[in-house]
Amino acid sequence: MKHRTDKTKNPLKKYVLTNCVILDGSENMMPVTGMAVVVEDEKIREIVPESSEKIVYYPWIDLGGAYLLPGLINLHAHLAISGKPPKSDKQINYKKLFRLLSGSRIVKTVFRKSNAGYAKAALNSGVTTVRAVGGLWDLDAQNRDNIQAGKQDGPRILCANTAVSVPGGHFAGSIATEAASPEEAVQHVRMIAATKPDLIKLMITGGVMDSSETGEPGVLRMPPEIVKAACDEAHRLGYKVAAHVESTEGVKVALENGVDTIEHGAKPTAEILRLFKERGAADICTLSPAIPYARFTPEESKANETGKTNGAIVLDGIIQCAKACLENGIPVGLGNDVGCPFVTHYNFWRELVYFHDLIGVSNKFALYTATSGNAKIAGIDQITGSISPGKSADMIVVKENPLEDLKALRHIRTVIMKGRIYENPVIETIKGVDELLDKYMDA
Repeated sequence: MKHRTDKTKNPLKKYVLTNCVILDGSENMMPVTGMAVVVEDEKIREIVPESSEKIVYYPWIDLGGAYLLPGLINLHAHLAISGKPPKSDKQINYKKLFRLLSGSRIVKTVFRKSNAGYAKAALNSGVTTVRAVGGLWDLDAQNRDNIQAGKQDGPRILCANTAVSVPGGHFAGSIATEAASPEEAVQHVRMIAATKPDLIKLMITGGVMDSSETGEPGVLRMPPEIVKAACDEAHRLGYKVAAHVESTEGVKVALENGVDTIEHGAKPTAEILRLFKERGAADICTLSPAIPYARFTPEESKANETGKTNGAIVLDGIIQCAKACLENGIPVGLGNDVGCPFVTHYNFWRELVYFHDLIGVSNKFALYTATSGNAKIAGIDQITGSISPGKSADMIVVKENPLEDLKALRHIRTVIMKGRIYENPVIETIKGVDELLDKYMDA
């Protein structure tokens, strides 16, 4: 990256990006050369020919023929968890662990700082927007606000803070509350709303990580009347509702009772596809967390036979749901459920590769989905998601063409977040994770 002006400690307020190949993030994007992107006051001001006199008086940055594209948007993440591999097949009692930790102010401070570190890791890997769908207390909102205020570096965060579950439900008592009745669900939504989230998250079914019966992942835990009460109150307060769902029954209950986005998904029926359309709901495809369970050996994943079998069932359901939704014109977004075992805060690029390989979409559509498509589902497409005049200057620079090989996104040369430039971002990896994931990705 060559600058016409000397580098200073203060970030440039306005500049021009030149000598690059632009991939704008639109569904029909084509590589564009000979154009310059003018950035001013955190936004993309205009895109003009490199010969334009408009850019003469701007500091310019020569990208050396690299590819410039919108920052990636991860629609399903958990900033409270690292994604480190498990050490054994023993299930962690998250509720008990949370109770032990929740009484300490020092522990909360440590978790807030680790959350901030994970958010920065996401930014360094090219993710400029994170939708955090279940975390500890209101830490995600605190980090969101600190980033917005310029107190720390990180991506744009859309957060749910704590999710709503039921007694015995998915992550109940840790990153989710326990609502035992419709009345309690309403109160819990109101309590979460007081922490200033951007959306509400429900845990409607169980999942692979807490399944106890082989062949029965995603058991319905939240009764329909609780789902409806929570959705009605969330919508009354102006919030969209996302829901963890990993069974066909759960998807049907979620859509019938007001959920806006199905997180993960399961094998759909004709009725479910009809409900998706009637609700205007979207499917958030999350392939990354199920792959280690389904494909790794037990020695590698530390999953028992129940976990391995159920992981394969969930993976197949996610694939079927995404394919059916795309075939029927239902919006499909991408998230990687970062925080699950082997799913790290710096590996969102893998989700795009899986989307291409397992769902059968083109590289172009995968890239569109992870940028403009995700922005539209999240309701922020007027703010970010594409390289367009008036949008926030959220962009990344890579050497190779991701339209030819999505693995180009693994190596980020530069991240630009609200116009601020981060050159050669440093990514600290978790030992052994990438080697193992590469082994199965390349198989």
